[in-house]
Amino acid sequence: MKILSFILLMFSSTFCFAQMSEEQEIQLIQSQFGMEKRELIEKYMNLSETEAPAFWVVYQNYESERQAIAKERIMLASRYVENYDQLGDDEMDGLAKKTIANNLKRSKLHAKYYTKFKKATSATQAAKFLQVDDYIHSTLRLSMQEEMPFIGEME
Repeated sequence: MKILSFILLMFSSTFCFAQMSEEQEIQLIQSQFGMEKRELIEKYMNLSETEAPAFWVVYQNYESERQAIAKERIMLASRYVENYDQLGDDEMDGLAKKTIANNLKRSKLHAKYYTKFKKATSATQAAKFLQVDDYIHSTLRLSMQEEMPFIGEME
């Protein structure tokens, strides 16, 4: 829950989530993050009136798929932090493999949607979107990583 709370606080300090389940926290985080991310994307992309409608349709589909991947990543990080001092070799192996698989899912999602964004707008706009999307998520992942103990750090 420490990771979930941290992410939530990154995006808004007005929520009270003491009685929320992990699932509810993730939904709240994704909802808040989604609104703020969309505003950032809208400003950065500077889409023409002819590009915007098609772009946002593709974007909504992309976000739906991306959120499932992000939810999985948050859950993995949460399990790691909550059980850090109890994880044996087998559990670490499982978490590492799931993290690698999660990274691959995100890369595949980018590859899939690059084509869709390019068709909806242009190659330049599609690349621009992937660049800013990657920047946003890399920044978030780095912030999360800074809050997580390194393996062996707590021994």
